[in-house]
Amino acid sequence: MEHVSATVIIDASGVVTGWSEGARRLTGYPAEEAVGRAVRALLAEDPSPEAVTALVGSVVLRHRDGSAVALPVEASAVLGPGGAPGGYVITARPVGHEPTLAGQAFQQASMSMSVFDTRQQYLRLNDTACRVMGVPEEALLGRPFPETVEDAEHSRGFHSNLRRVAETGRPVHYESFTGAPALNREHAWNIEMWPLRDASGGVTGVALAALDSTEQYWARQRLALLNHAAAAIGTTLDVVRTAEELVELLAPRYADFASVDLLDWVLGADESPTALDAEVVLRRVAHGSGTEGTPEAAVRLGATDVYPAYSPPARALREGRAVLSQAGEPDFVRWVAERNARAPAGSSYRRGVHSMLAVPLRARGTTLGVAVAVRIAHPDEYGEDDAVLAEELASRAAVCVDNARRFARERTTALALQHSLLPRGLPGQAAVEVAHRYLPSGSLAGIGGDWFDVIPLSGSRVALVVGDVVGHGIPSSATMGRLCTAVRTLADVDLPPDELLTHLDDLVTHLASDDRDDEAAELGATCLYAVYDPVTRCLTMAAAGHPPPAVVLPDGTARLLELNAGPPLGVGGLPFESVELELPEGAVVALYTDGLIEDRDRDVDHATSELCRALTARTDTLDDLCDTALKAVLPEDPSDDVALLLARTRALGADRVATWDVIPDPAHVAVTRQEATEQLAAWGLDEEAFVTELVVSELVTNAIRYGEPPIRLRLIRDRTLICEVSDGSSTSPHLRRAHAYDEGGRGLLLVAQLTQRWGSRQTVRGKTIWAEQQLPPV
Repeated sequence: MEHVSATVIIDASGVVTGWSEGARRLTGYPAEEAVGRAVRALLAEDPSPEAVTALVGSVVLRHRDGSAVALPVEASAVLGPGGAPGGYVITARPVGHEPTLAGQAFQQASMSMSVFDTRQQYLRLNDTACRVMGVPEEALLGRPFPETVEDAEHSRGFHSNLRRVAETGRPVHYESFTGAPALNREHAWNIEMWPLRDASGGVTGVALAALDSTEQYWARQRLALLNHAAAAIGTTLDVVRTAEELVELLAPRYADFASVDLLDWVLGADESPTALDAEVVLRRVAHGSGTEGTPEAAVRLGATDVYPAYSPPARALREGRAVLSQAGEPDFVRWVAERNARAPAGSSYRRGVHSMLAVPLRARGTTLGVAVAVRIAHPDEYGEDDAVLAEELASRAAVCVDNARRFARERTTALALQHSLLPRGLPGQAAVEVAHRYLPSGSLAGIGGDWFDVIPLSGSRVALVVGDVVGHGIPSSATMGRLCTAVRTLADVDLPPDELLTHLDDLVTHLASDDRDDEAAELGATCLYAVYDPVTRCLTMAAAGHPPPAVVLPDGTARLLELNAGPPLGVGGLPFESVELELPEGAVVALYTDGLIEDRDRDVDHATSELCRALTARTDTLDDLCDTALKAVLPEDPSDDVALLLARTRALGADRVATWDVIPDPAHVAVTRQEATEQLAAWGLDEEAFVTELVVSELVTNAIRYGEPPIRLRLIRDRTLICEVSDGSSTSPHLRRAHAYDEGGRGLLLVAQLTQRWGSRQTVRGKTIWAEQQLPPV
């Protein structure tokens, strides 16, 4: 239908008195059929009261063939002699015809512009608005807005804003991300609505301009995604969790399906980067989608997959850049077909896949794996801007994955170092029954420097040690190894606890001064060293800045032992004090590191009370008691390493220990030797009598010849037969090589050859020379 300008003249009663040729062509009615008829008879529906009052608006004419024609019209009054309206001249503007420059600017504007009356009916649309709506202007004129769009939330919001402007007379500005009838994708719109007023200021309509800001919207979204990635990726030092965080960021917001595959060596603590072949073997560590269960995935989590050379992931790894693939490309079609063949159950969910983006995960010049994003329901294809965004996201994720990999490797190394230094299987002791637990921390700070040890000493005694090095990671584990070795060395010298800690303090001070970096300069440690003698049932202990041990007596009471902790190791210049305590047989001594009772969210006094209460629990074994104590005291996620060492005391009764005061006369050696032989016979150790006679003879003779009174001989029957000779001299003996014609000098060499081990230790009143013989198992 050709629309042209039309003019109609009506009188005051609304009867047509004039009819132009344009009106005939517009409506199909010739002048003879129109003139003399009421103008309402030519309308398909009554105009709105606002349009009648304003003399401008949209009307819907009834064409002679029965169709409706919506047109914007303007009316001008024809005044009579008295100034009263004697009729009206109505002009209908044809759609698409703009006689003025301003009208042409409106019609040809690059943004969508529309005009509505106060009932939200279309009065005008420009060309851009018609393209957005997908219909010509005449199909919308006079129709209410809700009839022209789908009943959706964004349409209801748009309509609500139109009504608000018409009712309040105030302009509205808002942004919307919606689709449009003629557009195959959602667009972002920057919308401005403002009221149209007549000469008296009354609102006669609403005008709007909608600017398509899709590109700016997606640019903001990409920037927001990058900002979100900085906080959302790398929240833990876990490789798999970091990959999952990248997938959660991509799907379903940026992709309908996303996956992360890593090279196998990334997940291994000791492996090195491998060269990439044409076909790449990757392990699936994370995937996700907008569909529950991720049915699009053709590879199971944790499984490996071989990516052929033509596949986008293999190309991305080989080329070191993001690879875009779209539907219709041969390699894309081939890749999707291969996925469908491998996992046909998910083929229905892959139907419609049209765009894929594969981007390598590279950090510090090393390729770690590949991330893949696929669009199925999302209408937009990935473009170059998306590739730039994906590379930025992948770069951030790759650094986090590499950090997690390095942390895991250092943690594994520190654990291996620590486990190699900690005692694996503690030897059986007559003095104590022991059980222990070591729990490495799962915190991001890394493995700490906690350690413990049980060291056999001469005379059936045993040393119990627990220590903690300040800091975390491999340096702390290495320092722990040094201190652990030093304690064993000093324990072998059989120093008292306070003297041993003094020497250990000097060592830590030297270690700190030898290291040049600031971290090593702050080196410090705590330590608790205790010696238990099953013969005297005496526990001697000293501490360097370490928590005091707890003791559970056979009657079920538990308490912390009073102990002057002294300064931590490395402070230097301050003394350490030993404390002695006699314990009944069957008492349980608990040594532990501060990680068991100290935490920023816990009260230390409450934690130690809980520990004492937990140690009184009735359990079948010490191992069970360890587990019970840890479960009762520790939080679910300890922030520090924990070492716990439990020792149940035993006692060697008088029937297993024999002691003689020796007269310092060489003639009395034979008597002493005879007494020792008789004691062995009483113990049923006749086979050991020959060696024991020689050992007693040599040690007693040396004590008489080179030592000072008082001289005492003691035999201890334990897992070994121990012979001890003590005297008042502090001079320690030593082996020497005797010459062929020397009359002496072979005594200690003979003792060393005949016994399992021998040694000497300093005492308060002198020294003790001891030797051990292996006894057959009972």
